Amino acid sequence: MAEKLSVSTGVLGVNCTVSEVDQETQKIKITIEGNMIDYDSVSDVIAESGAVVHSIDSVSAGKTLVEEVETPQDR
Repeated sequence: MAEKLSVSTGVLGVNCTVSEVDQETQKIKITIEGNMIDYDSVSDVIAESGAVVHSIDSVSAGKTLVEEVETPQDR
Protein backbone atom coordinates (compact mmCIF):
# COMPACT_ATOMS: atom_id res chain seq x y z
CA MET A 1 0.00 0.00 0.00
CA ALA A 2 2.84 2.43 0.84
CA GLU A 3 4.34 2.07 -2.62
CA LYS A 4 1.00 2.74 -4.33
CA LEU A 5 0.35 5.72 -2.06
CA SER A 6 3.81 7.13 -2.79
CA VAL A 7 2.97 7.61 -6.47
CA SER A 8 -0.40 9.29 -5.80
CA THR A 9 -0.78 12.87 -7.01
CA GLY A 10 1.01 15.35 -4.75
CA VAL A 11 2.55 12.74 -2.43
CA LEU A 12 6.26 13.20 -1.65
CA GLY A 13 6.60 10.55 1.05
CA VAL A 14 4.65 7.89 2.95
CA ASN A 15 5.16 6.02 6.21
CA CYS A 16 2.91 3.08 7.16
CA THR A 17 3.17 1.64 10.67
CA VAL A 18 1.17 -1.30 12.00
CA SER A 19 0.09 -0.24 15.47
CA GLU A 20 -2.30 -3.02 16.45
CA VAL A 21 -3.20 -6.51 15.23
CA ASP A 22 -6.01 -8.83 16.27
CA GLN A 23 -7.63 -11.88 14.66
CA GLU A 24 -9.77 -9.89 12.23
CA THR A 25 -8.14 -6.50 11.72
CA GLN A 26 -4.91 -4.55 11.60
CA LYS A 27 -4.65 -0.94 12.69
CA ILE A 28 -2.22 0.97 10.48
CA LYS A 29 -1.10 4.56 10.98
CA ILE A 30 -0.34 6.21 7.63
CA THR A 31 1.60 9.47 7.52
CA ILE A 32 1.69 11.22 4.14
CA GLU A 33 3.64 14.34 3.23
CA GLY A 34 3.46 16.35 0.04
CA ASN A 35 2.09 19.37 -1.73
CA MET A 36 -1.45 19.50 -3.11
CA ILE A 37 -2.16 15.88 -2.10
CA ASP A 38 -5.16 14.50 -3.99
CA TYR A 39 -7.29 13.06 -1.17
CA ASP A 40 -9.55 11.15 -3.57
CA SER A 41 -6.54 9.41 -5.13
CA VAL A 42 -5.15 8.51 -1.69
CA SER A 43 -8.56 7.33 -0.48
CA ASP A 44 -8.98 5.15 -3.59
CA VAL A 45 -5.62 3.43 -2.99
CA ILE A 46 -6.56 2.76 0.61
CA ALA A 47 -9.97 1.35 -0.39
CA GLU A 48 -8.44 -0.82 -3.13
CA SER A 49 -6.16 -2.27 -0.43
CA GLY A 50 -9.21 -3.34 1.58
CA ALA A 51 -8.83 -0.65 4.22
CA VAL A 52 -10.86 2.38 5.28
CA VAL A 53 -9.94 5.86 6.54
CA HIS A 54 -11.09 6.26 10.15
CA SER A 55 -9.73 9.74 10.79
CA ILE A 56 -7.47 12.52 9.56
CA ASP A 57 -5.74 13.84 12.65
CA SER A 58 -3.67 16.71 11.30
CA VAL A 59 -3.41 18.91 8.22
CA SER A 60 -0.81 21.63 7.69
CA ALA A 61 -1.01 24.36 5.08
CA GLY A 62 0.69 27.60 4.14
CA LYS A 63 4.07 28.82 2.99
CA THR A 64 5.62 27.91 6.35
CA LEU A 65 4.77 24.83 8.38
CA VAL A 66 3.76 25.69 11.93
CA GLU A 67 4.91 23.24 14.59
CA GLU A 68 2.30 22.19 17.12
CA VAL A 69 3.22 23.22 20.67
CA GLU A 70 1.67 22.29 24.00
CA THR A 71 -0.57 24.99 25.44
CA PRO A 72 -2.34 25.24 28.82
CA GLN A 73 -5.49 23.84 27.17
CA ASP A 74 -3.60 20.61 26.34
CA ARG A 75 -2.80 19.88 29.97
